[in-house]
Amino acid sequence: MSASAATVQTTADVLSGAHANDEREALARGLAAKHAGDDALEILRAAIKDEFPDRIALVSSFGAESAVLLHLVSEVDKSLPVIFLETEKHFAQTLSYRKKLANRLGLTDVRDIRPSKEALTFRDPSGDLWKHDADACCTLRKVEPLTGALDEFGAWITGRKQFHGGGRLNLPAFEASPTHIKVNPLARWSKADIDAYVEAHDLPAHPLVAQGYPSIGCWPCTHPAAGDDVRAGRWRGAAKTECGIHGR
Repeated sequence: MSASAATVQTTADVLSGAHANDEREALARGLAAKHAGDDALEILRAAIKDEFPDRIALVSSFGAESAVLLHLVSEVDKSLPVIFLETEKHFAQTLSYRKKLANRLGLTDVRDIRPSKEALTFRDPSGDLWKHDADACCTLRKVEPLTGALDEFGAWITGRKQFHGGGRLNLPAFEASPTHIKVNPLARWSKADIDAYVEAHDLPAHPLVAQGYPSIGCWPCTHPAAGDDVRAGRWRGAAKTECGIHGR
């Protein structure tokens, strides 16, 4: 059996085995060690072509820093599934940027994943759940739709980076979640690395970056921000720092 076939079999066992959590953690640690010396493009090639062929997707917000990872993925496989959580609360600029960037990079399988109409009608009929329970709004519009969208995959790629701080400070290239292996090819990249890559490849910026938005999510919970904390404008004034999708 080839190394890649062995990995696919191991992944299948991890997702369905009696000791799935422990096995998934061991698999993630093994992959992190195996690819410790790889750069971002090498990590992506290994994850997409060798470790999880046909069983991996990229989850992208098409936000302020998203162009870098999307460009890297396009260098490996333009047909890789890209999941965009269409929360129905995005800035109009984000929706326009999503189409522009996908077309520019030649991405052929961008999936707009929406919350179910039934759930919205029952749990957020006025569309203002975010005003009094931001966690519940994120669960309804992001966490639950992503859960279904990832059911067919054993791994998913994220754009998280250590320099974002908080729980990301020690982020590895491969990690285990309760249900999947997550791949973080840009974990060790700095803001300077991001900016240099964008310039080198002439990648278009999200329109709101020039207006002072260093991190961009849904419009009700995203504000301009200044300083070293790139996520300071998210859920401003609240203790909340994550939408919740990285808990799965």
